Amino acid sequence: MTTVVPAAPSAGPAQHRAGRDLSLPAWPVTGILLLYPLWWALGLGVLIFPLLAVPMLVLLIRRRAAGRPLRLPPGFAWWAIFLIAVVVSIAALGADPAQTVVERAAGRLPAVLYKLSMYLSLTVLLLYTGNLTERELPRRRLVRLLAGMFVLTVLGGLLGMVAGTFEFTSPVEWLLPHGIRSKGFVRSLVHPYAAQIMDIVGGEKPRPAAPWGYTNTWGNNFCLLVPWLLVAAAASARRSRKVLAWVCLLVAVAPAVVSLNRGLWIGLGVLVLYVSARYILAGKLWVLGALALASAAIAIALTATPLGDTVQARLDNGKSNGVRSFLIERALDGFADSPVIGYGGTRNTLGGRNSITVGESSECERCGNFTVGGNGQLWQLLYAHGAVGAAGYLGFFGYGLWRFRRDRTAVGVAGSAALVSSFSAMLWYNSLVTPLAFMVLAYALLWRNWIEGKTI
Repeated sequence: MTTVVPAAPSAGPAQHRAGRDLSLPAWPVTGILLLYPLWWALGLGVLIFPLLAVPMLVLLIRRRAAGRPLRLPPGFAWWAIFLIAVVVSIAALGADPAQTVVERAAGRLPAVLYKLSMYLSLTVLLLYTGNLTERELPRRRLVRLLAGMFVLTVLGGLLGMVAGTFEFTSPVEWLLPHGIRSKGFVRSLVHPYAAQIMDIVGGEKPRPAAPWGYTNTWGNNFCLLVPWLLVAAAASARRSRKVLAWVCLLVAVAPAVVSLNRGLWIGLGVLVLYVSARYILAGKLWVLGALALASAAIAIALTATPLGDTVQARLDNGKSNGVRSFLIERALDGFADSPVIGYGGTRNTLGGRNSITVGESSECERCGNFTVGGNGQLWQLLYAHGAVGAAGYLGFFGYGLWRFRRDRTAVGVAGSAALVSSFSAMLWYNSLVTPLAFMVLAYALLWRNWIEGKTI
């Protein structure tokens, strides 16, 4: 059952109360999605979420004070437990786990406050989107906006393929003092670039990242958003839009392969298996034929183009496997030492897996610090926020999957598929910021579909 927070009583005649505007504008949500290319180019990028969370929160408070009930999503208690765990775990920031770089709690605080602000901002986004009515923001429009974000992801991938070294100084970056904008973390937030240049399969090559900042985030968002393109295409009455959607899917194969992102490939496999299972259980056996045709098309594309060689080269070169195993082991060791609240944030290892040297050098390319909790949301939850934080986070999205399991509409299947893919992605991807934003928007669509009627 959706929890409804009753409005605070207000004084004044009934006629005055009846004349108050209780509607919520959709522009804070649509502004984030529709104008995201602009935010990226300005250097705002993920910073737009806390910026627009402010007017969203103000509007929610004002409308509730004016008499509009505030709905809370099903399972919100789980999310509240997670947020409380994030705050409480800050008390452990001063702890220095074994084999990690010693640092004062104050030095770790900025990164933790940044993550907390993002979690709170996305909580506001969830509440605001879920409280919008069909008249204020139709679900079809929100689906189209999310489909547009997938198109943007594909375009960013193509940009990374053909102009991998493309980058520029954003206005926000230009306004910052040099001492601040030169810091790696700040630069990752405000400096737009098309791709990350990495040596994965021999020689440095661009891996698509725009407009999401990192190749891994690009792959994560690819999986979270592709279901909405299919829903938007199926719901459209225009044949031209359906054709464009399928063209976009075909074009998307190239950057998806060139990204060398195994997590993306696994995520797409999880999506296909989940959606196929849902439709087969519903008696829609035609999905088996569609799955066979799609598999044949992908196989032809991989064998008839250089893309197949790229995939094979990536599978033959697991350079990151050792690092991931090393960091997972460190995360689990840390979790065992502080299982309840974790350490409040990530930690840097004292050297790498092959050396205790702090910092890389020409003599030891694999020396240097790695981030424990930086190679997957699950490991970060366990290490930074302990069992309580992990239970709250996983419990919220897991409860959503269970609660909306009977929604067999296109939105119901796509929304739950996005959440399922996020569970597989948390083994190697972190969720902040945009992946978690798309997760809460999927949750909001499932929630609204349940409240307003399963019509899409």
